[in-house]
Amino acid sequence: MQYISTRDQKHKFSFEDILLKGLADDGGLFIPEFIPELAENTIIDLLSKDYQNITFEIVKLFAGDTFEVKTLSQMIDDSYSTFRDERVTPLKNINDKTSILELHHGPTLAFKDLAMQLLSRMIEHVLDRKKKRASIICATSGDTGGAAVSAFANKNNIDLYVLFPRNRISEVQRRFMTTNEAANVHVISIDGTFDDCQNIVKALFKDKNLSDSVQLTAVNSINWARIMIQIMYYFSAYSQLNDKSDKINFIVPTGNFGDIFAGYIAKKMGLSINKLVIATNKNNILEKCFKSGDYEISGVIPTISPSMDIQISSNFERLLFDLVGGESKIVYEKMVDLGNHNKFKLDNNQLAKFRASFEAESLDDSETLEIIRKVYLEHNEIIDPHTAVAMGIQLKKNYDKSIILSTAHPAKFPETVDKAIGKYPELPIANGNLYEQEERIISKNNKINEIKEYILNNYRK
Repeated sequence: MQYISTRDQKHKFSFEDILLKGLADDGGLFIPEFIPELAENTIIDLLSKDYQNITFEIVKLFAGDTFEVKTLSQMIDDSYSTFRDERVTPLKNINDKTSILELHHGPTLAFKDLAMQLLSRMIEHVLDRKKKRASIICATSGDTGGAAVSAFANKNNIDLYVLFPRNRISEVQRRFMTTNEAANVHVISIDGTFDDCQNIVKALFKDKNLSDSVQLTAVNSINWARIMIQIMYYFSAYSQLNDKSDKINFIVPTGNFGDIFAGYIAKKMGLSINKLVIATNKNNILEKCFKSGDYEISGVIPTISPSMDIQISSNFERLLFDLVGGESKIVYEKMVDLGNHNKFKLDNNQLAKFRASFEAESLDDSETLEIIRKVYLEHNEIIDPHTAVAMGIQLKKNYDKSIILSTAHPAKFPETVDKAIGKYPELPIANGNLYEQEERIISKNNKINEIKEYILNNYRK
């Protein structure tokens, strides 16, 4: 399997290349040259396996011989050994139409753990083999940062830099990052939005001198390996269904478009997915694009579902590559329009392709609170505000046979849940002393040069 950039099809890269590079030099995102289409019998066999073995088989398709069989198997087992449910992503039935896929049983109580735990082991293994070290940088709207800190803390050949928007994530999300004492972890608060943090990350990758001198690597979902590892739980969800013959809708709380794009890849591989429903809050740029064809950036609105407070959904570029028929020149032109004018437009053909696999809806904060309350009273289930957005859209649209991706544990948003149901959700025992630990935070302005200088000053050769 080889990889290309969404903005340049001429150059080919191995899985090992794109694992360490994260972002292409031209600013584009790496994608496989082709998506493997699985035969029906192969999918039936895959759906008979547990989560670890599903992961093993799918990674082999995209990573080729990057890892020896025994090594890959051990990395996968180690990655999910500490998850609180042996199924890793348990499926819970709510009623005859709706199930919830719980993706929050990892160490930092969010779906990002599923990819980050394995990604960290992959990167560490490749660096060890090459006798190299790397500087990992990521922007977070809440959950990615904590998952990255948990996964990369105390790695001898890796320094981790996490940028988060000051005062725009929950306290629990912040503490999962800032209470880790590992010397290789640097958690930096930025006076701005998530999009500002993400723009800094992309700008640093474009600085070739910096990128090469500190071996810069990305672990946001701009890194293809993150998308690859997130494909697994769509297959895992199907593996837990009693009736696997129906086409299922997946309703996905969506910010940076990585989680739902993984579902799109699963569908292209042959999994029987009907619609992928983009569930979002008032920062509904993707819903507006779906309904009008206009992708136009406006100001970020703070909400009670902060992980979706995003206007620049980076992974949409990967879908865009498909929508324009794999013409990287068109992708490049639209990304130039976005950079220069804060917008681009899908033509009628591109919009029709978008609508063929997706739907999109949004909820405001008051509706989200009402759904948290309704689910608790009617089903005795406590859900977080992101899951509530997806659940609210299911109740509004009444889709047949749907699986909602529950992306975070409700204890990550205790104030919001308390406001809805008058009850604080408890942290799992393993995380019980989170509020008692001292925090370490580096504060910086929303300036690229400040972050660049900090990385250079802290780089360990």
